[in-house]
This record gives sequence, structure tokens and C-alpha cells, in this order.
Amino acid sequence: MTRRLQPAGYRFSEQVGHLLRRAYQRHMAIFQQSIPNGEVTAAQFTTLCALRELGACSLNDIVKFTAIDQATIRGIVERLKGRGFIDIVADPWDGRKVLISNTPTGDDLIDRITPSGHQISEETFGSLNPAERVALLFLLRKMIETD
Repeated sequence: MTRRLQPAGYRFSEQVGHLLRRAYQRHMAIFQQSIPNGEVTAAQFTTLCALRELGACSLNDIVKFTAIDQATIRGIVERLKGRGFIDIVADPWDGRKVLISNTPTGDDLIDRITPSGHQISEETFGSLNPAERVALLFLLRKMIETD
């Protein structure tokens, strides 16, 4: 195997995308280790939390709110429905649409997991002090702002 040098001053391991991916991988590993019995994935938990906040809504509303792509959210919704965590009903105002909402079982799951969610965030922050935590959240929000 021949090693090739990177262009002067470029190290992929120091690039923002690489560092964000590594931080995300660390966060996801903490999530998987922290959720009791692996009851839900991070994306499923995000979807349930979004539905709690939004109330009954369309698939497109969930996509916009969570930033999870349409194909992925469809699979998540099907799995959550199959486990009895969400209901899907026809929209009474528009027969072409469906409305998705949490069931009481889904809300109970959120209530059980939310304390773990707080702990997962704490572990993800690691040794960052309070000012660094505020700065990190501020900068991440600023990075994802759209025009």
C-alpha cells in the first residue's frame, strides 16, 4: 500500500464534517447504551417526541420538524405503529392525507425514556463546562440556520 500525501495543510481528521460525524457517532453509542432494553432507536424517540410536541400531524410535518428524510420516516412510522406506539388515521378534512399521533403507550414510553435522554445529553457533553455547552449549542444552531 502506497501512502499519498494530502494537499498542504489539509488533514481530513481536522475537518468540521469529520469531527461532527465522530461526535454524532459518540452520541449515538451513548444513546444505544443508555436506553433500557433498547426499546427504541434515537430516530424513533425523536419521532415520538415530535408527535408529542406537534400533536396529530402529517408525515410531511414530521419530516420538516425532525429533519429525518421521507423514506426513513416512513419506516420509522410503520415500526412505531406496529408496536402500538402511534396511531394513523385518515384526515377528516382531506381524505388523501393521514394524521399520525402518539398512543397513550407511546406517551408512556416518552415519559419513561426522557430521564435517560437528559442523561444522554449530559454524557455527550462530557467534560465541557457550562459556558462551553452553551457555546456549542449556539454554534450548532447557527450552523444549521437556513436563509
